Amino acid sequence: MDIKNSVAVVTGANRGLGRHFAAQLLERGGKVYAGARSLDSVDLPGAIPLRIDITDPASVERAAKIAGDATVLINNAGTSLGQPLIGGDLDLIRQEMETHYFGTLGVTRAFVPVLEANGGGAILNVLSVLSWFHPAQAGAYSAAKAAGWAMTRAVRDELAQRGIEVAALHVGYMDTDMAAGIPAEQKTDPAVVARLALDGIAEGRAEILADDVTRSVKAGLVG
Repeated sequence: MDIKNSVAVVTGANRGLGRHFAAQLLERGGKVYAGARSLDSVDLPGAIPLRIDITDPASVERAAKIAGDATVLINNAGTSLGQPLIGGDLDLIRQEMETHYFGTLGVTRAFVPVLEANGGGAILNVLSVLSWFHPAQAGAYSAAKAAGWAMTRAVRDELAQRGIEVAALHVGYMDTDMAAGIPAEQKTDPAVVARLALDGIAEGRAEILADDVTRSVKAGLVG
């Protein structure tokens, strides 16, 4: 994938990892649509604010029409609501699945025709080490990310003959607002994660493991 000449759509680009993705894509010479629910929250010079709520199909369809020249889609937008599966709030559990599974799938479905019409491209789904490791206190998030991993693998196979590569980024805690309560020594710099992920897209890698914790958990799956 030629990142330098890419036209990228990044969801959740107004903060955290998404903002680092958008900034680094611009630095590499790409054109960037910075997706967010509120246009006013996008403050990155050079990026094109794109209103998109990934849980609102109408919003997603409008965004796909606006960003009709896209060649890269980074599904980064997400939530972390801290719900266990038995004792948690069922509405919030559904919200995690609506965001990480149905929302990501809906954005992907909307942008596949765009990428295909532009000669192909790449999709990156931001997943988690919790795609594979499922602590009870994060049961809803883990289940949604596990579903996202399965979806990513199935979509990769479906799009393999259509000129669209599909990659998954797995990472543990990052130094973002979402992990504000986690000790600093347990968190990875999101700028480093974004760089590794973009390098992975450029190299055509199917799975990108961004930190030692993630690599260790993945290696332990065989056990």
